[in-house]
Amino acid sequence: MKILIDGDGCPVVDITIKVAKKFNIEVLIMCDTSHNFDKYNVETIVLSKGRDSVDFSLVNKVNKGDIIVTQDYGLAAMALSKGGYPINQNGRAYTNENIDQLLFTRHISKKLRSSGARVKGPSKRKKEDNIRFEKYLQELCKELL
Repeated sequence: MKILIDGDGCPVVDITIKVAKKFNIEVLIMCDTSHNFDKYNVETIVLSKGRDSVDFSLVNKVNKGDIIVTQDYGLAAMALSKGGYPINQNGRAYTNENIDQLLFTRHISKKLRSSGARVKGPSKRKKEDNIRFEKYLQELCKELL
């Protein structure tokens, strides 16, 4: 088991590394060239910029039982299909029960934006979001080990 982080815009990299260290779990950060991670004892793979280049490379490294930290619903869906456990930066699990609705909502939002409508983005992160993420990640690690 390992934890793979979609590092493009991920606000919980340090928390994830801290939890992984506690459970002695390998961490792999994948990002494009617009991000720079230099974390001790953590492998970072930097890929060229390109639509979904990080997502496809990351999903190719997912094995059954891995944890994937991502905000991307498409990547989460692909990770689920490989037996992974994708979670978002707020500690929400992506599951076979909720992924279709999330993808549909993303699709509708994209259609609205392309027609000129304004769609409200995510709210600003709060300390509670980090606490909730860390708690859920710890519970998931305990459950999977």
